[in-house]
Amino acid sequence: MHSLDRLWATIDARRSADPDDSWTARLLAKGPEKCAEKFGEEAVEAIIEAVKGDRDRLTSEAADVLYHLCIMLAARDVPLADVLAELDRRGGTSGLAEKASRKD
Repeated sequence: MHSLDRLWATIDARRSADPDDSWTARLLAKGPEKCAEKFGEEAVEAIIEAVKGDRDRLTSEAADVLYHLCIMLAARDVPLADVLAELDRRGGTSGLAEKASRKD
């Protein structure tokens, strides 16, 4: 099992945990908006460390970003498998071509 799969399984298992005993359950209990806000905070922290060039801190913050991304997805009932399938769908396609094909 890949580390992201283990992370997702842990998040899924803690959905029903007591928010007083689990940070994951506490975040999910606060709702999707709070989960998205926390993801944004962690993303900014990762950006700051990338700009500063601190490899160790960036690694740590990147792990926080991945965790909070999964929390945000779980809060909106978007399975990690769906995100990974989208990445697979895009595989082998030029990033420029993929972006040009979007309807947004």
